[in-house]
Amino acid sequence: MKTIAKIGILLALTGSLFASCAGGYYYVKVRPDEPYYERPVAPYANAVWIDGEWTWGGGRYTYISGHWEQPRPGRVWVRGTWQSGPRGYAWHRGYWK
Repeated sequence: MKTIAKIGILLALTGSLFASCAGGYYYVKVRPDEPYYERPVAPYANAVWIDGEWTWGGGRYTYISGHWEQPRPGRVWVRGTWQSGPRGYAWHRGYWK
């Protein structure tokens, strides 16, 4: 009986872990306007500009300004995008490809 209980607890914990990592999308009816700001000068040679991102919090999207990063060998930065669907617009984060 203890083995069955342990297996049940393990399955419940595993399920909650995967549910929290699902990374669902949050939809809005109107896509927010990207704020305008001037890109600062690169702090060092070959720095890669990472465009600003939108994050979900408090029931809305908020904008986080872009920044410079070290380049990753053999990879390129793919900018995040707004994608429309039947439920509205959702932000798809940028990533290294």
